Amino acid sequence: MSGQRLQAQFSKIYAHFRGKDSDTNLQDMSEILFCTRRNARMVLNKMAEQGWLTWDPAVGRGKQSRLTFHRSQSDLQMKRVREWVKNGKLDAALEHLDNDAAKLAQLIQEQLGVTTQEGKQIIRLPYYRAFPSLNPSKPQRRSERHLITQIFNGLTRINERTNDVEPDLAHHWEALSDMHWRFYLRPAVKFHDGSLLSAADVIASLENLLDNAYFSHIETIESPTENAVDIYLRSPDCRLHETLAVPMAAIQSKSSMGTKNAERLPIGTGPYLVAENNSRQLVLRAHDQYFGFRALTDEIEIWVLDSAAMCYLQPTASLDPTVLDSRQGALHQNVLSNSENDRLALDEGCNYLLLNRRTGIAKDPRWAEYLHSRIASFSLMPYLAQDGIGEYRLTNAYGLIPGWVHTNAGSSELTAPAVTRLRLVHQADNPQFPKLAQALKAMLAADHVVLDIDVLSYEDMMQGKSAKKVDIWLCGMSLGNQRSDAILPWLMNFNHISVAMPDEDYAKLEESMMTWRRTPNKAFPAETLGRMIVEQRQIIPLFHIWLGVVDGRDLEDVSSNNVGWFDFKSVWKKPSF
Repeated sequence: MSGQRLQAQFSKIYAHFRGKDSDTNLQDMSEILFCTRRNARMVLNKMAEQGWLTWDPAVGRGKQSRLTFHRSQSDLQMKRVREWVKNGKLDAALEHLDNDAAKLAQLIQEQLGVTTQEGKQIIRLPYYRAFPSLNPSKPQRRSERHLITQIFNGLTRINERTNDVEPDLAHHWEALSDMHWRFYLRPAVKFHDGSLLSAADVIASLENLLDNAYFSHIETIESPTENAVDIYLRSPDCRLHETLAVPMAAIQSKSSMGTKNAERLPIGTGPYLVAENNSRQLVLRAHDQYFGFRALTDEIEIWVLDSAAMCYLQPTASLDPTVLDSRQGALHQNVLSNSENDRLALDEGCNYLLLNRRTGIAKDPRWAEYLHSRIASFSLMPYLAQDGIGEYRLTNAYGLIPGWVHTNAGSSELTAPAVTRLRLVHQADNPQFPKLAQALKAMLAADHVVLDIDVLSYEDMMQGKSAKKVDIWLCGMSLGNQRSDAILPWLMNFNHISVAMPDEDYAKLEESMMTWRRTPNKAFPAETLGRMIVEQRQIIPLFHIWLGVVDGRDLEDVSSNNVGWFDFKSVWKKPSF
């Protein structure tokens, strides 16, 4: 008998006796339940096993048995609602609560945060979307990049606090020449499936990246001996150990690459393995055979809640990375209070418009100048205010990175070169972008320009799909750290910039990267390049967003990283005595 049917049977009994302990007999119970005496006895025993009631059968003919209730009907109904909440069936839960959103939020909140089950520490966090792909070699958004660092390791890694490059799967490395590097692998490292890391896994993972402009200077990868990997280059890179420290260069299990579940349930060597990943939740479990320090928190559960439910959460009660999407309301006081538990900072990036200067309307310099001069975050604000965008934590961007000033406020005096129709595409699964696109549509309509709006997945946008049919892309960037070269992977990964930029301009970006890579002891000229692509009328910065972790005092050693999350393996709950 299903749990739902058993609860329905309990409701019949509870209603019949009005919740009062009573003397009765098995025949009466069979009539109440519309079943045989044998089935009635079985149902009562199951309810007793659940702790809902006690059934004390009488011994002897004509004697009454005793029925004692331990749960009320409303208790079981709320238990069912809690199960719906846990399973992501929020619509059903809300309907059962008479559409009381405050009660629903309370039920969600009570199951979030830190808990201990069977001696294991579990952190439950809310988020507004699922994670169907955690493949590091595919285009990944801010949150996916953070998760990849928890699931995978690279040959090297960037320390989130110091921004220095550190050993990871490679414990040492050396440049044997300008064009030849050797990396020495840690022995006996185990993947999540128990298999041992080998040079073949490293080679397969890195070869998967060679079509990417950021890694295109790698010519061949070989293994001269066990636990060593040689990388031969087409052009010098005196910072190859830094080049390979990005999440995209994480090492996957060769045997699992390309399998049916490789995107959703990838196999890495990191401190957490993916135990479950579906449309309702992502469950990460500590990897007991991790080669580093074993994670202090046993399990991380990320619950996927819809945007409506997210708005009612009170993040001060527990750790809450919903700051990545959620609205100001509950966080407003925390942002202003400057208390030690507030860890909000401007993201190292922005939302931006990418103009198609290769095949789109901005190929015409007149249109490029009009769009660049007409559109700015400041001039968009009146249109956004009409649509409630003020709820989001945005601040005007005058360059790609906070602190860069490469663009001026928009001008309302310019007119469009002609009456025409443009096509804008924005990335899916982002609650801000539809509002930004509609505000832009309203602004351009005043100049007799019709803006058609379509949606693409983030992966399709980064890979430049349907570029010939797009005039403007609305997207977001987040560099993930404050290193001078952090802008390079974003500029060079995949094709989103190259499909929109004229060949001669993109060649200048590539030359800047190659020149810097062969020049030791020199910071990458990130701001110079950032200014160049804005002044070329290639990109229009729009808004920066506040990121961070707002927490109560549930956990120790919480520190927000540059993508608004925290290192799962390092946080822990102090036991109470």
